[in-house]
Amino acid sequence: MEKKELNNAKDIKKQSFEAKKMKIPSKSNIKKDKALPWWVELLFVQIGLPDKFLIKILRNKKKLKDFIKNYKKSIFAFLFFITFLAYFYPVVRQSKNKLECQTIAKDYISKNKDLNKISSKELNMLSTNFCNGGEEIYEIENIKR
Repeated sequence: MEKKELNNAKDIKKQSFEAKKMKIPSKSNIKKDKALPWWVELLFVQIGLPDKFLIKILRNKKKLKDFIKNYKKSIFAFLFFITFLAYFYPVVRQSKNKLECQTIAKDYISKNKDLNKISSKELNMLSTNFCNGGEEIYEIENIKR
């Protein structure tokens, strides 16, 4: 009698398992029911672009994911380097402009002002002052007279 009860219990479990299996759709059905991405819906369903473009796009998307996965450190280093250059470029440009201004001011001072006794350090000081908006050059001419 115990064997019959065990068989009945197994049959009940089997039936309940089969009932649950019927209620839950399999994974293959879930994948088929997935909605298309919005860009596929827009470009290939609504607008009607050829399917060969979709194949190329999906292939390139997969290649890009693989590339990013394989070269993640290199890509990060490259982006860090580009960000570094973009951050410091204005500083470098301003320094370059100041140096050019100082060389032009030195030439201007040495040509237009008759300063034979001035040292190179004083000439640097005067050119820096002139590039920063100072007017000492004009005052030196008044003092000499």
